Amino acid sequence: MNKRQIFFCIFAPIMKEFVISEAKAETAVLVGLITQQQDEAKTKEYLDELEFLADTAGAVTVKRFTQKVQGPSQVTYVGKGKLEEIKQYIKQQEDIYYDWLDAGSPEPEDGGQAPQPVGMVIFDDELSAKQIRNIEGELKVKILDRTSLILDIFAMRAQTSEAKTQVELAQYRYMLPRLQRLWTHLERQGGGSGSGGGKGSVGLRGPGETQLEMDQRIIRQRISLLKERLVEIDKQKTTQRKNRGRLIRVALVGYTNVGKSTMMNLLAKSEVFAENKLFATLDTTVRKMTIDNLPFLLADTVGFIRKLPSDLVESFKSTLDEVREADLLVHVVDISHPDFEEQIRVVEETLKDLGCAEKPAMLVFNKIDAYSWVEKEVDDLTPLTKENLTLEDLKKTWMARTGENQHYLECLFISAKQKENIDMLRDILYKRVRELHVQKYPYNDFLYNIEEIEEGR
Repeated sequence: MNKRQIFFCIFAPIMKEFVISEAKAETAVLVGLITQQQDEAKTKEYLDELEFLADTAGAVTVKRFTQKVQGPSQVTYVGKGKLEEIKQYIKQQEDIYYDWLDAGSPEPEDGGQAPQPVGMVIFDDELSAKQIRNIEGELKVKILDRTSLILDIFAMRAQTSEAKTQVELAQYRYMLPRLQRLWTHLERQGGGSGSGGGKGSVGLRGPGETQLEMDQRIIRQRISLLKERLVEIDKQKTTQRKNRGRLIRVALVGYTNVGKSTMMNLLAKSEVFAENKLFATLDTTVRKMTIDNLPFLLADTVGFIRKLPSDLVESFKSTLDEVREADLLVHVVDISHPDFEEQIRVVEETLKDLGCAEKPAMLVFNKIDAYSWVEKEVDDLTPLTKENLTLEDLKKTWMARTGENQHYLECLFISAKQKENIDMLRDILYKRVRELHVQKYPYNDFLYNIEEIEEGR
C-alpha cells in the first residue's frame, strides 16, 4: 500500500460522517431559523433551496421544522423544545416503519411511498463541532449542515483531477475542526489527575486526545499536499491561458441552475453537461467561438449560491481565475425564479469578493418561456407586488438600469431552451467583444471590417 491508500483506509469512514456518501434516496428532515435578519418568507426560500440541494445529493425531504429565535443556540442550534419535537417526529417515523415491517411490508395504497425512517437531519446553516455532537447525541441520526451538503454535491459532480483535488481540500478543511466529535468514545479514558480510578485516573491520561492529535496532524499534512498540488495545477492553467493567443475572454457567470451550460452549448456548439440540478457543472469549460469575423473565448464557470462555503471559494481559486481574467462577464439570471433579485445580489457580492465587480458586464435574463405572473383584479387597489409584474414590466424596469454609465452595459431577455432572442444575444456579444478587442489588440490581424471588404469587391 502506498501512503495515499493508507490515508484513505483510515479516513474514508470518517469523511462519510460528514456527507451523504452515495446518491441514494435517503429521507431527510430540514431545519431552519426565523430571526430578525431573516423573516419567515426568506427562511422558506432558503429551505426551498436546501431541499433542492438535498434532492441533488440524492435525499428525499419528508418534513421541515422552523423556529422563531433571536439567533442560533451555541449548544444545539435550535432550542431544547424544538429539538425534542424533531426527536419525537424521528421516533414516530421509525415506529411507523417497523410496524410496516412487522406487518409483512405490504404494498402502499394508491401507489404511495413505502414508510421509511428518517435518515438524516439537515440544518440550513453551518454547525460547529459542539453543535453537531450535541444534536447527534439527542437525535441519534446523521446530522448535516448546508456546507457539508454542498461539499457532498461537489464531490459527486467533480470529474477532472483538478476538481477532485479542489473538493478534497475543501472537505478536509471542513473536517479538521470537527474531528474531535468522532473520538468521544475515548473521552472516558482521558482527563486530569485523581485517585478515583475513573475519569482522571493516573496512567490513563489522554489516549483519546493523543489519537485526535495524530489524526489532525495527518489531515494537516494531507491539506499541505493538496495545496501544493493545486499550486502546480494553477501554474499549468496560467500557462494554458497565456497560450490562448490574442483573444478576448468572455465568462458566463451566475447563480447555480440558471441555464449557463445550456447557453454555452447553444452559442459555442459544445456539449457541456446540462441538467436541472444544482451544480450540474463543476469544471470550468472554455471554448473558442466565432461570430462573423471575430473569434473569442467563452468560459462556462461553476455557479454561485447563497451561503457558499468560504473553504470552497478558496479551494476553487484556479477555477475561479477564469472569472478573474475575463475581459467581459455575462451574468445569466433565471427570471422564472421567484427570488431572482436576491440571486443577482448574491452573484454580485461573490464577484466583488473575487475582485471582479468593476469588470464590463452584461445582464442576460434566461428562461423567459417559464416566467409567470399573477394578474390583479380590476377592483384590487392594493399596491403592485413583484408577482403582479408582467415580463414587459420587468423589461422596462431592468433595461432602464443598464447602459454605458451603468454597472451593466446591456440587458437582454432570452430563452436558451426555446432558442428565443439568441440572434440578438449573438449580435450584442459581437458588438461588445469587438469594442474590447479593438481596445486591447488594436493591431490584431483577426479583426477586420467586413463592410470595407465588401465595398472593395
